[in-house]
Amino acid sequence: MFRNIIWATDGSANADDALPFVRALAESTNARIFAVHCTEVFVSGRATGLTVAADEDELQGKIRSQVDELRAEGLTAKLLLVEGAPSETARLLAKAARTVDGDVIVTATRGHGLVTGAIVGSVTQRLLHLAPCPVLAVPPARRLARRRKPEAATLSG
Repeated sequence: MFRNIIWATDGSANADDALPFVRALAESTNARIFAVHCTEVFVSGRATGLTVAADEDELQGKIRSQVDELRAEGLTAKLLLVEGAPSETARLLAKAARTVDGDVIVTATRGHGLVTGAIVGSVTQRLLHLAPCPVLAVPPARRLARRRKPEAATLSG
């Protein structure tokens, strides 16, 4: 079903929480993984061309290592770096998905509620409206850990 999986990563712990889902999807369908990292830069005035994140080099190094680990596990993985203003992240991720003919975008959520998400913005929320393919939004690990594991759940109909 999935040939090209986009892993939208900003190098955060939340993005790392989405990686096992990316790995499982790729292993089960023999798909290619495209780790897409959006380098956010200031786009006007004196600060033009400066990254928003002071540790951008370290983030990219971490993501490169993660891609190398995926390859060492026998998966096909490639890092795609895109650059733009922080407000363009969702659009840039959607464009990357179009470019590589992505079948699904796997992204992490930050766990903000509706109000906070509306105030500070939500890349995932915007991506749901812009993506050319399905989006799998993975909640933070702390929320996943709280989820109740079904005990021999059966469906009745």
